[in-house]
Amino acid sequence: MAPQSPGTETPSDGTAPASGGLLFRISLALFVIGVAAVVAIFVVAATGHTPGLALYLTALAFPLGFLLGIVSALRAGRRVRRDGQT
Repeated sequence: MAPQSPGTETPSDGTAPASGGLLFRISLALFVIGVAAVVAIFVVAATGHTPGLALYLTALAFPLGFLLGIVSALRAGRRVRRDGQT
């Protein structure tokens, strides 16, 4: 059996671990939505129109997703480190 990297262990019942995977997926989705909104702002501006307020507010998902990704990585690192010290 191949060795697993830390933090990738699955419970014995075969379910997915209750780690920060959900938080990471949410942060990734927000990041992608925010990037798409930023690209859309540039495309709309390049066509000579003015981007609407909704597009600007959607672009705020970009930094929010980035920050949640950092939080997710820090939480996962802390969990692995704590598990390794016991």
